[in-house]
Amino acid sequence: MKKILLTVIIFLLGKNLIQAQTSPFEIFLEPMNISGLGGLQAFAFGQYDGKWLIVGGRLDGLHRRQPFASFDVAGNNNQLLVIDPTTQQFWTATIGALSVDLQEQLSSTNMQFHQEGNYLYVLGGYGYHTATASRKTFEFLTAIDVPSTINAIVNSGNISPYFRQISDTTFGVTGGQLRMINNTYYLIGGNRFDGNYNPMGNPTYTQVYTNAIRKFNIIDNGTTISITHLPSHYDAANLRRRDYNAIAQILPNGAEGITAFSGVFQPNVDLPFLNSVTIDSTNYTVNNLFQQHYNHYHCANLPLYGATNQQMHNVFFGGIAQFYDSAGVMVQDNNVPFVKTIARVTRDAAGVLSEHKMGVEMPAYLGAGSEFIPLLNNPHFNNEVFKLDDFVNDTTHVGYIYGGINSSEANIFFTNSGTQSSASSTIFKVYVIKNNAVQIGEIEDHKSQGLQPVIYPNPGHGDFNLQFFLEKATDVTFRVQSLNGTILVEKTIEQMSPGQHVIKSLFQQSLKESVYLMTIKTNQEEITRKIIVE
Repeated sequence: MKKILLTVIIFLLGKNLIQAQTSPFEIFLEPMNISGLGGLQAFAFGQYDGKWLIVGGRLDGLHRRQPFASFDVAGNNNQLLVIDPTTQQFWTATIGALSVDLQEQLSSTNMQFHQEGNYLYVLGGYGYHTATASRKTFEFLTAIDVPSTINAIVNSGNISPYFRQISDTTFGVTGGQLRMINNTYYLIGGNRFDGNYNPMGNPTYTQVYTNAIRKFNIIDNGTTISITHLPSHYDAANLRRRDYNAIAQILPNGAEGITAFSGVFQPNVDLPFLNSVTIDSTNYTVNNLFQQHYNHYHCANLPLYGATNQQMHNVFFGGIAQFYDSAGVMVQDNNVPFVKTIARVTRDAAGVLSEHKMGVEMPAYLGAGSEFIPLLNNPHFNNEVFKLDDFVNDTTHVGYIYGGINSSEANIFFTNSGTQSSASSTIFKVYVIKNNAVQIGEIEDHKSQGLQPVIYPNPGHGDFNLQFFLEKATDVTFRVQSLNGTILVEKTIEQMSPGQHVIKSLFQQSLKESVYLMTIKTNQEEITRKIIVE
């Protein structure tokens, strides 16, 4: 197949965006449903040989406000789940044969977790404690042999030999994040929540934020586990956060790091943090110059580093936030609703952070409590940050999003009776599209996001797919013409609904190897892009 250099040309015949810049990539989501697979949120996961091991989490949606119903035992996930997204199969195994301590922790929610080699380490988590007939945050660290456990579940074998657990009060945390820099573990933020949840402020629980970055090493010979605790960082003003996103980084100096984005709640007001905290191997830095408006609670997230421009990109998929976009205008809602926003936060070579709303949204109020599961056959650093510049194809399948809360409306917190949300069972294939660069503005511009079309694969063989966004119902015309202006294909779809659209195999007509112009036209906007048939 002959090689053709792809140059993307965008003709914006409508209004231009102020301070526009070229996006380094776009995102495409392809939903996939496995028959019989249930929903889950706030779980831990490991992976081996293309299969996922899913541990803990909740089978229901947003926790209810009624104390007797909130974090109901019936919503505990008491099974281990193995998913093969390639063959679209799944297997389950009960945890009933494990010790009581293992059963209680491994059916809890919001555990901190990290996989190192074959071992998935999970610690803490909030769940039901049989001995006290109440809920608590568990003080355990459990090591799970991921390959052996997956093999045992798939073949209906005994899982018991593949779990080891130790107790340590340092690990009594829920809603934090566990990450690594080099060979050291970092347990960042979170809180200890003991007792039954009660939103009315009645004394049915105690809650203590860690206000800390706790550092330690795990010494594990496959039989015994020991912990070496290292000096911690404490900061009651800036580390008092939970349910946030902590993302592995490649810092401007090329070193590994971690950035904690947003989370709840600020010390003096029940609103999310807007600043960020970046952690390196020796210290941490609070960035009060940057204000993150989108994606405040934990959601699936994707890290990519572009070495050419020394840019670290962090993509956030939906969830819950204090701000959202409405017809190109940023709206502040201090009820902190569910949102559909997919946004990118980029750190440049000078260390400056900027936030950008992507051209695609989640298809519903999805994302909170979901996880991004990477495809590690793509080029990546040791800390699983993808090497964006090493993606050789125009479109790269980088991983999957699984689970999370699916909310029926943006604001359900004060009316939540258990029916307004559910745990999502949908799996999304996540693609990074490098060469369909688009013109975007930073979120402070508050401009309309417009069509934001993405065409893929491009170059292709003539059977193109198109992803685009409509702000309002409108007729949409699609046209392909030669470079000399001859119209080859044209079709109109009347009164397409607002929202995100994906049209597969848009043009079935045979197109010869050449360069063409594809135009997408609505009543408000017209955009033309170059496509290549090879």
